[in-house]
Amino acid sequence: MSGWNWADIWETVAETRPDAPAQVHGNRRVTWAELDRRADGVAQALLDLELSAQDKVAQYLYNCPEYLESVFGTVKAGLVPVNTNYRYELDELVYLWDNADAVAVVFHESFTEKVDAVRSRLPKVRGWFRVTDEPSADDDACPDWAVPYEEAATSAAARTAPPWSRSGDDLFLLYTGGTTGMPKGVMWRQDDLFSILNGASLVRHPTDAGLEGIRANLAAVDAGAVGLPACPLMHGTGALTALSVMNGGGCVVTLEPRSLDVEKLLDAISTHRVQHLAIVGDAFAKPILAMLDDNPGRWDISSLILIVSSGVMWSEDVKAGLLRHHPGMLLADTFASSEALGMGTSVSSAAGTATTARFTLGEDARVIRPDGTSVEPGSDEIGMVAVRGRTPIGYYKDPEKSAKIFVEIDGKRYVVPGDYGRYEDDGTVTLLGRGSTCINTGGEKVFPEEVEVALKSHPSVTDALAVGIPDPRFGESVCAVVEPVPGMAVAQDEVIAHVKGRLAAYKAPRHVVVVPSIERAANGKADYKRWKAEAAARVTATGTSA
Repeated sequence: MSGWNWADIWETVAETRPDAPAQVHGNRRVTWAELDRRADGVAQALLDLELSAQDKVAQYLYNCPEYLESVFGTVKAGLVPVNTNYRYELDELVYLWDNADAVAVVFHESFTEKVDAVRSRLPKVRGWFRVTDEPSADDDACPDWAVPYEEAATSAAARTAPPWSRSGDDLFLLYTGGTTGMPKGVMWRQDDLFSILNGASLVRHPTDAGLEGIRANLAAVDAGAVGLPACPLMHGTGALTALSVMNGGGCVVTLEPRSLDVEKLLDAISTHRVQHLAIVGDAFAKPILAMLDDNPGRWDISSLILIVSSGVMWSEDVKAGLLRHHPGMLLADTFASSEALGMGTSVSSAAGTATTARFTLGEDARVIRPDGTSVEPGSDEIGMVAVRGRTPIGYYKDPEKSAKIFVEIDGKRYVVPGDYGRYEDDGTVTLLGRGSTCINTGGEKVFPEEVEVALKSHPSVTDALAVGIPDPRFGESVCAVVEPVPGMAVAQDEVIAHVKGRLAAYKAPRHVVVVPSIERAANGKADYKRWKAEAAARVTATGTSA
């Protein structure tokens, strides 16, 4: 199959635009020539470990220039990058790196103690590379079992190429978040991801003219896009945003704070004239809107062309509020997952904001029944969204799960990740949520997403989840886990009545559990398994029921 290889593309960008900025992180500015040269050093250090083609290299890092730099070095060497959730504890790290067959790990200095604790349990790992916050300084504290990353990055005297060929068939291994089970490694071909991202990029390349076409395209535009993934690069939304910007020869801006700092985010947008911002729904958008509302005129966000969100809810009223501050931008809520890109989009602009959780199906997407037949628009029937075209090869080392998710329908290969939706008569799909979090109460299926939309529209609720807890009469009952607006009290009866005014009564929560924070992960996703157990324990302990 072959096709586009990222290392070939990025080397072409570096040759065409050597002095253009590739990365900005606080006061650090890295040009494309510097990025290319340092990635050569990383590639050579990896090859010196006597690895084999398509061996796996894990990035265990916060957002920083070394993250994308080490990804570049990995693909230069014909190896496979592996994202690592920096919130994982010891057993989770061992599971991930063992499952991925990682042979090298690039890690931040703050994780040294954890890495040292698991090294003996990971005999396949041959090299550990330690990244510091001060890359120009000697890493005197680096343990003898690791290599100072800076030493590796500055070691190459010439362009590094592997002893084997690179191709578009080379992989990018994107591990899922594991919020509904153990993390799974989604195997994407580089050519497929390049083609998908190129189609939605602010700087698009001709796909039929080869690397010379990319050179000519870059020469014809003044500059690449400036993109800021506000979410972690370890997750799909952040990683794919950064890759899209890099493929277009642009500049990736990352933030120094390791949790959301809205002031620093808005400072960066204004200072660096960011055009493409990636967030994760209301978890990011609500604080951004509140900061803009509280500080009118403080930040110039007029450079923004596009804000993209994926994976979690982005409310209609929050979108409308952001557009008041900059009517000229587009807000794109994408319906996607690690396994399936292009399932749907919801675009809001000054001309109007899209309804929460309602999406226009992607060109290659359809709504199907369990037997693979199509659900018709306006039938009021709930089905699963499936997408064909450029899709992953499958899950790494898991043919059984791959066979369940990647299926053949009408002679074509589809990915069906388990997202349910109602196919409306206007051709849009109202997203209802994953089947794995569906609540079965008295034989009725309740999808958390639509309950959460209703819960979040209550004036005292800033964030909410809907989970199913054991019920002696109905099997499961709907329980709301809500995070209140600061300074406000949540009245259970009022919240339940509010939901009943918007949804069928059986979908309304019978219990409301109030918590200080939903404690979403950095990618905006919530731990449904945890809150389901905690909600059940609290309701059992108090014996409360609506």
